Amino acid sequence: MSPSPLRPWSPIPIQDSAEALIPLPAQLLRLEPHPYASLGAPYGDGCSPFQLRSGVVERLLRAQGELQRQHSDWCLAIFDGWRPVRVQQFMVEHTIESECRRLGLDPRQSGPELEAVIADVGRFWAPPSPDPATPPPHSTGGAVDLTLASSGGEPLDLGGEIDAIGAVSEPDHYDPTRRSERLEASLEPLLEQEWHRRRSLLREVMAAAGFAQHPHEWWHFSHGDQLWAWRQGAAAAIYGGWDPGRG
Repeated sequence: MSPSPLRPWSPIPIQDSAEALIPLPAQLLRLEPHPYASLGAPYGDGCSPFQLRSGVVERLLRAQGELQRQHSDWCLAIFDGWRPVRVQQFMVEHTIESECRRLGLDPRQSGPELEAVIADVGRFWAPPSPDPATPPPHSTGGAVDLTLASSGGEPLDLGGEIDAIGAVSEPDHYDPTRRSERLEASLEPLLEQEWHRRRSLLREVMAAAGFAQHPHEWWHFSHGDQLWAWRQGAAAAIYGGWDPGRG
């Protein structure tokens, strides 16, 4: 019960740089308690989600510097970083089951309705592929989920929850030029414009630091993985799946 393993970036080769996975420094705000760990996701001893490749951490600090150049009282807030494949499997299954409950479906009953749920979830959650040629982005240590927060550590409202399944998660969902396309158009266009500005600012500062954004998720950015290579037109990814046994 998993999404299709094929993605547009799946054929891109990986030439892993062997760059280390390191803990996030104190300058980067962690959103805790970590939501997946709180659900019981099987990280295992010594496996923290608040780790990323060293080059990714360096770029996050650069992005935060650019953000604070424009808004001195804002910072980046890290929701999730490195994710073992076993956690990806757990979260894909949890999300499918949650969506089925929301829709009144039995996840054990096969059929077109379940297939539609799996397809919807698959737009946001990468398949938990154990194949080293197609690692889920977060398992590489090159992908990060994040948002904006105040200097006091309070996440800002960007018009949708991280991990929400649906159109509200599209990066340009609140673009004023697309307002007529949205069936649920808000009665507060000024609020929608602010959400769009915040999402655009997050994308701008992350892009300036060398990150690529997931096409369906305003919160997901990566550097060095296959998704990044696909979006940047790079010949190869520089991060493959990270094995915690590498130390």
